This record gives sequence, C-alpha cells and structure tokens, in this order.
Amino acid sequence: MSFESNFGSGIPVPSAASTTVKDVTSATFRQDVVAESTRQPVLVDFWAPWCGPCKQLGPIIEKMVANAGGKVKLVKMNIDDHPEIAGQLGIQSIPAVIAFSKGQPVDGFVGALPESQIKGFIERLVGPVGDPTQEALDEAAAAVAEGDVETAAAIYSEILSIDETNAPALAGLAKLHLDAGALDQAKAVLSMAVGSAAQHPSVVAVRAAIDLAEQSASLGDFSDLERQVAADPDDHQARFDLALAFNAKNKRDEAADCLLEIIKRDRSWNEDGARKQLLQFFEAWGVTDKAAVQARRRLSGLLFR
Repeated sequence: MSFESNFGSGIPVPSAASTTVKDVTSATFRQDVVAESTRQPVLVDFWAPWCGPCKQLGPIIEKMVANAGGKVKLVKMNIDDHPEIAGQLGIQSIPAVIAFSKGQPVDGFVGALPESQIKGFIERLVGPVGDPTQEALDEAAAAVAEGDVETAAAIYSEILSIDETNAPALAGLAKLHLDAGALDQAKAVLSMAVGSAAQHPSVVAVRAAIDLAEQSASLGDFSDLERQVAADPDDHQARFDLALAFNAKNKRDEAADCLLEIIKRDRSWNEDGARKQLLQFFEAWGVTDKAAVQARRRLSGLLFR
C-alpha cells in the first residue's frame, strides 16, 4: 500500500488508489498471486455475486488490508467465472480467503469473520498493523494542540479527499473554522456530516459549539452584564446571558458558575433553562473536559441534595 500527502508534515494517509482491489483470473493467477507473493503476502478472496456473506466480508477485509499499510496485498477471484483455482485448492464454501507467501498457500479462513479476527489473521502474516487514518487524526489533534492550525487543516482536508464523510475529520476542520471566527465556513463543513456521521460524538460536540457561538454573537462586551448581575443578583436573564458571554470567551468555569447559580436560586426559571443550557455546554466541551467534570459534579449536588 502506498501513501501520499499534500502537506509538508509528511503524515501518512492512505491514497485513494491504495484501496483498489484487483480481480484475478485463472490466466493471471500465477503472476498476480504466486509470483507477487514472493515480494509480499497476497490474500485471495474467493467469492461469487450470489453470495451474501461475501458481500459482508468484502468491505471489512479491504479495510483491514488498507490498514496494513502496504504489508499485504488483496485480490479477488470470482469462482463462478474462474472455478479451476478454487477446485485445485479444495475450496468448497465461500467466502474463503487464502493467504499466499513465497509462492505457496500458508493460511486461510472460511466465512465472514468479524473485523477483530481478520485483523488477527493479517497480523499472523505481517505483524502488528495500525489504522493510518486514525494515526493521521491523532497527528492533526497534536498539531492543533501545538497551535499549528495550517498543518491540522491540511491533514483533515487530505483525509476528507479520501473519505468525505469521515466524522472526526469533518468535526476537526469545522472546529478550526469556528475557532478562527469563520462561523459560516464551520457550518458549511459540518453540513457534510450526514447519516451516521451526523451523530458521531465529535460532530455533535462541534454542532453544539456552533449553536453556542450563534447564541452569544449578539451579546457583545459582557462588562454591562456583570454590572447588571451585581446590581440585581436575581436578574437571571442577565446572568444567563453572562454565562453565554463567558463561554464565548472560553471562560468555562465562569460560564458554569453563572448557570449553577441560577439553578441554585430558581431551578424552575425559564422552564429549567439554566440546567438545559449547562447540558449544552457539557456537550460542546466534551465528556472529559475539566470544567465540565467539575460542573457536572456540582450540578448533581444541587439536583440530588
């Protein structure tokens, strides 16, 4: 498997071409499998168009081979069109996968195995394999932490050029736009998260953060809100708006303090609006965020005392 990168950090991301699986015939088997296996292990997926389990196995084994980073090659043989090789190998049931190495069949399995077992099968041939896409996402997160926004954006964009519905990459790129104040661009990127990607925790968190940014966009300087709250501690709307303003400035502890104070003073205010807003903060901040953990503990103390 080859890798390509359009950015200077050299992060390995699987290229679109690398996931192409070759179809072999009885005539090409010796060259494409036997000879090729002298250079690297080759997996032969014996299948047929009418085979339901074959359709289940195909995407899984292709993913696992892609994750092997070029250590193993995958080819497919339609036994309806080319039954000779399957017969010579004694294959009586499909899907069947036979591994060739150094010109000889060395291992194999029958049936649509789960991803973990296929990973183990490949690792018996070539050693430990990782997930290059996840590694790239980790590199992007590290770049963000170091303030290298351009590298992070390039990594996310490269991942999306291969898999345009990759939820963590969409969320990561949208968050970069959001942090830069480009709200419309952030929303445009996030709109590409459809189907199951739309419910991915990373996408949900960024969507919540965008909603909060829109809520706080009209608040302006929060010094006036602080004066209003100081003058009237029971002005819950001012305190609520102050929480949004604090959150917009990434002052999470202060934002949580405002909402918790409203809950303490009047849980029923605005139909439990302070608690609902705090939960949206938690969603946007993430489960492991320090401010969220502390505020959630305090919220529990108020609700169940």
